Amino acid sequence: MIEDIEYACANDISLLLDLYPARSPRGPQPVVIWIHGGGWNAGDKRPCLPESLTHHGCAVACINYRLRDQAPFPAQLHDCKAAVRFLRAHAQQYGLDPERIGAAGHSAGGHLAALLGTTADMPELEGDVGGLSASTRVQAVCTMAGPSDLIRMALAKGPSSAKSPDSATAKLLGGPVLDNQDKARYASPATYVSSQAAPFLILHGDEDQLVPFEQGQILHDALAAAGGESILHSIPGGDHVGWEYDDDIHALMRQFFDDHLT
Repeated sequence: MIEDIEYACANDISLLLDLYPARSPRGPQPVVIWIHGGGWNAGDKRPCLPESLTHHGCAVACINYRLRDQAPFPAQLHDCKAAVRFLRAHAQQYGLDPERIGAAGHSAGGHLAALLGTTADMPELEGDVGGLSASTRVQAVCTMAGPSDLIRMALAKGPSSAKSPDSATAKLLGGPVLDNQDKARYASPATYVSSQAAPFLILHGDEDQLVPFEQGQILHDALAAAGGESILHSIPGGDHVGWEYDDDIHALMRQFFDDHLT
């Protein structure tokens, strides 16, 4: 592992990533960016949940990004895009393939990974963090238990973290979701789905009490309707956390990135 590589600096905050090279690389390595969860206000790039990918010919870059108490949305997305640009621009230095970059994340990280997969090279969402010459397009996305439509999450019939005015989602937007619907649409991956979206693997527990399973279904249906490629896998009895460490979930993720990157 190469620790604490500064991929950008935003408002005097050093943005760092850890790079886990493939164990047995055969030429330039594909790389998956891992984006941690934590309600956009907690979490860290360590531990690296998908480190197992390094045993299958793929490098992994685990990133930190500005949390919502450091900067309001879309700063978090701008940082993730800066990480994509950095890895693409420095691919030769680190033995990476700039044309084979994936993204994955859980919960808030899954939301940001989904935004990477649906908003590639959109000028209004690119930001000005880090080097700006490389593309922010990723070639595959795995999102785990990530929000996709913040308004529909607030309107969900069952339990949903977006309903509370004190929820992480409300704090990301600066106020209750239904009082800030323009901001909610702006921050929702489903808003940007098109035929140009990256291929998606959507993993979601069917008993998620924080981000309803419907959120995965919404994203999957939107991608399918737009002519995109999407696989939706439900985890029977799965709540919001816990199952993301299961061996069979990692096998699904490895197969997906193998199909699209390696």
